[in-house]
Amino acid sequence: MSTAPAPFTADDYLARMERAAAAAADAGLDGVLIAPGPDMVWLTGYQPPAETERLTMLVLAAGQDPVLVVPTLEAPDAEKAAGAPALTLRDWTDGKDPYAVTAPLLDMDGRFGVSDNTWALHLLGIQGQLPGTTYTPLTASLPMLRGVKDAHELERLAAAGAAADATYEEIKKVRFAGRRENEVAGDLAGLLRQYGHEQVDFTVVGSGPNGANPHHEAGERTIEHGDMIVLDFGGLMHGYGSDTSRTVHVGEPTAEEQKVHDIVRQAQEAGCAAVRPGIACQEVDRAARAVIDDAGYGEYFIHRTGHGIGVTTHEPPYMIEGEEQPLVPGMCFSVEPGIYLPGRFGVRIEDIVTVTEDGGRRLNTTARELAVVE
Repeated sequence: MSTAPAPFTADDYLARMERAAAAAADAGLDGVLIAPGPDMVWLTGYQPPAETERLTMLVLAAGQDPVLVVPTLEAPDAEKAAGAPALTLRDWTDGKDPYAVTAPLLDMDGRFGVSDNTWALHLLGIQGQLPGTTYTPLTASLPMLRGVKDAHELERLAAAGAAADATYEEIKKVRFAGRRENEVAGDLAGLLRQYGHEQVDFTVVGSGPNGANPHHEAGERTIEHGDMIVLDFGGLMHGYGSDTSRTVHVGEPTAEEQKVHDIVRQAQEAGCAAVRPGIACQEVDRAARAVIDDAGYGEYFIHRTGHGIGVTTHEPPYMIEGEEQPLVPGMCFSVEPGIYLPGRFGVRIEDIVTVTEDGGRRLNTTARELAVVE
């Protein structure tokens, strides 16, 4: 089990907030408004109570000190956050108008980026105070806000990837035939936690025809001898994500099953080999997809080739046709082509890859050949 990395400091969070404010200005915005969620955790280290209905809002703008608006009863917890020394806290008490507290922090005619999960209730409340303001979601205005990871973030992502790899090595040793998918999924969740994950986000176990559904939720189906099984699992470790897929077979595969798996493995290899600074995200998708298209299975590759990963397991950038965002060293994303034959079986192989100065480096290193399990 890996040693816990050093915690992020107030200086780390201040640098992120300054970077976000500068990026907003470069994008023609007057600032950004961050509601509770992954953006707030990444920028401040503060995670408010889940599903709180009280306004909590981080306000960032170039040339202005960061301000976190919080309910008075939650201010003591906010003050304990690692990034709090880099912030000004402005609290409001129940019975007062939180939007009247927030409005003076904003340009009355400004255009602001807002975190994607901001409640409409709060955004409309602020707009009611400042009818001249306009808003755009961060995914549209600053999609790469969290996209480029620093060395400390890469360390956490690598540790999460190693833990997922250890989970895969152990799951191959369990018995599959005669057990339900959800039992194997439970094994996966337990192993992820055993190897250091504090949160398990998904444990896909798609056996036989269920493997043809890319996001199949493990259910009551009993796994049988002769089944192809798609395993896709991940979660958060030290606050950063893991996500890997491997396909295994109960007993020896047929010639067709082996052929399809080989095609996906070659496609995944082509996608990873394409990774280098400066190319557009869509080029990774094109490289992987071309292998599957050329083999005659193009219509059965029904999703994008990859997604970014960081403090969430799915985030920008996305490896998909039409995405012209250039790759930059420090970006991390999945490369996960697949073939899904309805009513029969599916195959997917997935690694997390980070962009280096001259190419790409996989954060998952387990064997990609078709593993035979019992």
